[in-house]
Amino acid sequence: MYTPRHFEQADPRAVSALIAANPLGSLVVAGQHGLSANHVPLELIESDGSPEVLVGHIARANPLARALSDEPEVLVMFHGADAYISPSWYRSKAVHGKVVPTWNYVAAHVHGRARLVDDPDWIRTQIRRLTDSQESHLPEPWSLHDAPGDFTAKTLQAVIGIEISISRIEAKWKVSQNRPPADRESVVRALRQQGTGKALEMAAYVAKGGD
Repeated sequence: MYTPRHFEQADPRAVSALIAANPLGSLVVAGQHGLSANHVPLELIESDGSPEVLVGHIARANPLARALSDEPEVLVMFHGADAYISPSWYRSKAVHGKVVPTWNYVAAHVHGRARLVDDPDWIRTQIRRLTDSQESHLPEPWSLHDAPGDFTAKTLQAVIGIEISISRIEAKWKVSQNRPPADRESVVRALRQQGTGKALEMAAYVAKGGD
């Protein structure tokens, strides 16, 4: 991922927060028939405050399971807020007119080696943990224990766990850090005026200057 220095995000806490808020990763692997991509909810496990492994599960029938059987190198992409940035929002447009459109976005690319985990207890624990994290904010959270035991057991037999040992992470926060303060202020104001969830989220990133 092309990442100019001023867009580089080196804080592991920021990366962990991005993945926790956007756990659906795009998992890319090179297989027998070339590159393939799957969209998999993944949970980040940390060690001493730094990302260590990603864990999740997929259907056994998914060809990805065969592609991961040899423990290949994989790439997982996580995407946060993004927004089109109009040059008309920049205050500097009225000064010199030397402005162009761009697209702001927040993303992390996680590289590592994947392996399958064919352990019923591991899979059950992973699914319960992932489900609990997504259900916790709901007024009537669903639990794995809510489903009949025989149904749950049969369903779990149809999936297999995956674990990705992280070797490196590329993180890019492209949120107008390269613009002068006046332009950043006007971008924040324009995004807030749009009022959508994505625009408001990006406005917060721009306001913080990428921190």
